[in-house]
Amino acid sequence: MKPANAVLSSYGTTIFEVMSLLARETGAINLGQGFPEGLEPADLIEAAARALTTGSNQYPPMLGLPELRRALADHSRRFYGLEVDWQKEVAVTSGATEALACVLFGLIEPGDEVVLIEPLYDSYLPIIRRAGGIPKLVRVEPPHWTLPRQALEEAFSERTKLLLLNSPMNPSGKVFDADELAFLAGLLERYDAYALCDEVYEHLVFGENRHIPLMTLPGMRRRCVRVGSAGKIFSLTGWKVGWTIACPELMTPIVKAHQFLTFTTPPNLQAAVAEGLAKDDAYYDGLRSGLARRRDLLAQGLEKIGFSVLPTQGSYFLNVDFRPLGFEGDDVAFCRHITTEAGVAAIPVSAFYQQSDVTHFARFCFAKSEEALEEAIARLARHFSRS
Repeated sequence: MKPANAVLSSYGTTIFEVMSLLARETGAINLGQGFPEGLEPADLIEAAARALTTGSNQYPPMLGLPELRRALADHSRRFYGLEVDWQKEVAVTSGATEALACVLFGLIEPGDEVVLIEPLYDSYLPIIRRAGGIPKLVRVEPPHWTLPRQALEEAFSERTKLLLLNSPMNPSGKVFDADELAFLAGLLERYDAYALCDEVYEHLVFGENRHIPLMTLPGMRRRCVRVGSAGKIFSLTGWKVGWTIACPELMTPIVKAHQFLTFTTPPNLQAAVAEGLAKDDAYYDGLRSGLARRRDLLAQGLEKIGFSVLPTQGSYFLNVDFRPLGFEGDDVAFCRHITTEAGVAAIPVSAFYQQSDVTHFARFCFAKSEEALEEAIARLARHFSRS
C-alpha cells in the first residue's frame, strides 16, 4: 500500500497521553496532564447550558459570534491597552491549538524558517513541518531559564519568517520580561519577521511578575498575532474555545486556513465565554491567588520530601530536580517509576526538547484540587521514605 503522510505518520503518541493512560491504568493521581480541577466557574457552565437550549444550534459566523469578538476586543483594551477592531482583527477558533495551526498554515510557505524557543509545547513542530517550514531551535534550560541572546541572534536570518513565542511558558513557568521582549522585538524588526505569540496562560501570572503581550511594544502591532484560550482563563479546557488577534493583513490568510480546518466553534460555548470575559477583577485576582496557593502547597510538600523545586512565575506547572532523592535513571524512567510505584503521575521535561541532556527534571501540574495535591504529596512522601 502507498505510505501515509511522512511528516505526520513519523510522530508517536504524545507524552501527555502516554502518562495519562498509565495514570488511569495504575490509579495514580494525574499531576502530569495540564487540566484543572475544581476551578470551573459554575455560572459559565450554566450560561452555556442556557445558550444551548435557548439559542441557535446552527453554524455561527465563521469568525465567531459578534458578542464574543466584541468581548475579546474589550478584553484586549481592558488588560493591555490594545485597541482592536472586533470585526477585522478577531477570529474565534476551536481551541488555541487550532489557532496555532491557522496562523502557521496561513503565514508560512515551504522553505520559510521559524525560530522557536525550547522547551516546546508538543504541537508546534508537527504543524510547522507540515506547513513546510524549517524550525530553528534555541533553548532555555533549567534551573534559570535564561534567554540565550547570542543563540537567538544566530538563529535569525533573512530567511526567517516568524518567531513562535510562548509566554507565560509551558513547561518552564517562565514569564518573559520587558527587557527580553524588547530584545526579541529588535530581532523581528531587523529581519522583517512576524511573531506568533502563544499567550494562553496570560492570566496565570504570580507575584510581582506580569504578562506583557509582545504586541504592545513599539512597532509590534502589525507584526504580532496573539493566541488565547478560554480553556485556560476559565479552567474549562474541554470547551476548546480559542482565538487569534492580529492586524487585518495578517488575519486574512489566517482566516483562509481556519475556514478549511474547523470553520466554526459551538455557539453556546462562545456565548458563555463572552459572558465570562466581562467578569470583574475579583474573578481574575481570585484565579491567580487560588492557583498561587496550590502552587505553594505542592512546592512546599515536594521540598519537604527532598525535591529541589524551581520557581514558577506563571502557568499551571512547576518543575523539580529529582537528583537529591538519589534516583538512578533519567526523567522518563523517574516519571514512570513514581506513576507505577508511588501512584503520582508527572511529565519528563526532556519531552519538551528535541535533543537535550536535561534529563533530571520532572513537571508537575498544580491546577488540581487541594485534596488531590495533599494526597499526591502524602503518596510521594511514603514512597521515598521507604526507598
